[in-house]
Amino acid sequence: MLTKTRLIKDLEKILPRANVLTELEERYVYSQDAANLPDIKKIADAVVFVENIEEVQQVVKTASKHKIPVICRGAGTNVVGACTVEHGGIILNFSRMNKILEINRQNMTARVQPGVIVGELQKQAEALGLYYPPDPSNLAVSTIGGSIAQSSGGARTFKYGSTKDYILDLKVVMANGEILQTGSNTIKNATGYNLGSLFIGSEGTLGIIVEATVKLIPKPQTRQVVMAYFDRISEAVNAVDSIIEQQIFPTTLDFMDKNALQTVEKFYPSGLLTDKEAALIIEIDGFAAAVDYQKNIILSILQNAKASAIQSSSNEEEYNHIWRARRSSMGACAKLKPNVTTDDVIVPRQNLAKLVLGIRKICEKYNLEVCMVGHVGDGSVHPQIPIDYRDEDEYNRLKLAKSEIYDLTSKLGGILSGEHGIGSAKRDYINMVVNPLALEYMRMIKKTFDPDNILNPYKIF
Repeated sequence: MLTKTRLIKDLEKILPRANVLTELEERYVYSQDAANLPDIKKIADAVVFVENIEEVQQVVKTASKHKIPVICRGAGTNVVGACTVEHGGIILNFSRMNKILEINRQNMTARVQPGVIVGELQKQAEALGLYYPPDPSNLAVSTIGGSIAQSSGGARTFKYGSTKDYILDLKVVMANGEILQTGSNTIKNATGYNLGSLFIGSEGTLGIIVEATVKLIPKPQTRQVVMAYFDRISEAVNAVDSIIEQQIFPTTLDFMDKNALQTVEKFYPSGLLTDKEAALIIEIDGFAAAVDYQKNIILSILQNAKASAIQSSSNEEEYNHIWRARRSSMGACAKLKPNVTTDDVIVPRQNLAKLVLGIRKICEKYNLEVCMVGHVGDGSVHPQIPIDYRDEDEYNRLKLAKSEIYDLTSKLGGILSGEHGIGSAKRDYINMVVNPLALEYMRMIKKTFDPDNILNPYKIF
């Protein structure tokens, strides 16, 4: 049996000693993520910082030899316990593999290491007139590797798609240390199985992404955002349907419920109208003339759809002001109690109003406060529930509410995650929405790719 001392010595042979963290406090900090779990029952045996692909291979080979779990970590911003430690092992930290290796203007592609910050890639691409649309709310800190592993989405998914739609090629270190290349540096590829899709959303359970080639598109010339308020959630949803029926294709169709509006305004005053039941955040982009044309049509639709108030941006400062308010919802909610949980259930858009109202009713039943935001164009809802984990009764009520929320989602034809993943937080509920045979094939794929179950074991299922 491998002792902890032998493990540390083996790791220090293949990595600079400063890149191997072994102190209790260091291992404790890196053994949790943004899932905000009430306690940590197990911590990593070591935390290692890797700086190149060869070091990743060596770490994985060491783990494979001694049957030690390897848990990959980007920025640790995932909210489902995808990079928590449940059985000891090695935390593989990618914060030092953070280089944008190439942005090719002619091919409209970027080749990046997994630790690259999503927002930084966007910034550098836009400086060259290119655009990387996926925009998780925490894009200022979240990494490309993490967003691929979790199949992240974001507000722009309605028009542009999510992370999975921009991955052309991956380099993946497999459980035995070998390197698998999944695709090519071409926009189209119909050559054999699409292996890359297996790793997108796999949460590090099938292989370790060490490099990605992503597709870029031309940067839109301009953008504007409209914020419309409604006295009923159903009216907000109907307004979205009316916009789409007029063949308008906004970049985003987001929403905030009354509690979210009030909570954000309380802690981050933004001029939000807090007496309204819901608000839509509608962004449009493209050529300036087309944006103005679409905006005028949208404003007319909103007025006919019973919007009780409308705000809109006329410059970049006003644009950023509205989006800062929307992106502040999680942070504002976290100020209500010591802890906050969030989710990302998703249903067909026709059932969105039922989902929102149903979640509110469930939280009222269990005496829990909830702030809801989401991507109404996709049917995606993020219930943010502030809680004090020190209150055992409240925590038990939260678990009961979560179970009922997932059950409601399933009955409305939805799934448990649109963009956050499953991790350890939702694995007990995945059978509610995934066919038993599909789950069995997932387990077989896991066994084939990782026969010793060392890659982020026991996550997803």
